[in-house]
Amino acid sequence: QVQLVESGGGLVQAGGSLRLSCAASGNIFSINAMAWYRQAPGKQRELVARITWGGSPNYADSVKGRFTISRDNAKNTVSLQMNSLKPEDTAVYYCFIHSHFVYWGQGTQVTVSS
Repeated sequence: QVQLVESGGGLVQAGGSLRLSCAASGNIFSINAMAWYRQAPGKQRELVARITWGGSPNYADSVKGRFTISRDNAKNTVSLQMNSLKPEDTAVYYCFIHSHFVYWGQGTQVTVSS
């Protein structure tokens, strides 16, 4: 059984930083991409950042230059370094893995106060 365990969320003031991490356990084969999504109250879930197996990242326009996604293929982990956080970054952040199947983490709350 595959499990994604996220960590690193919390409460931070605007301008601060947080680092989210996601560790995948279980039998996962042929990972194509790993990503972070977020969902704010009353809004649809949106892609924040995605990284391919080869390490090519792409970002939502709203986080470009502030967030950095990275992955460790050997450990099946993906991280999201979030700098210069804004109140509008407040959301539940979800880890996502695309292999033969798709897997979601349980979500971790990020709250940015003004």
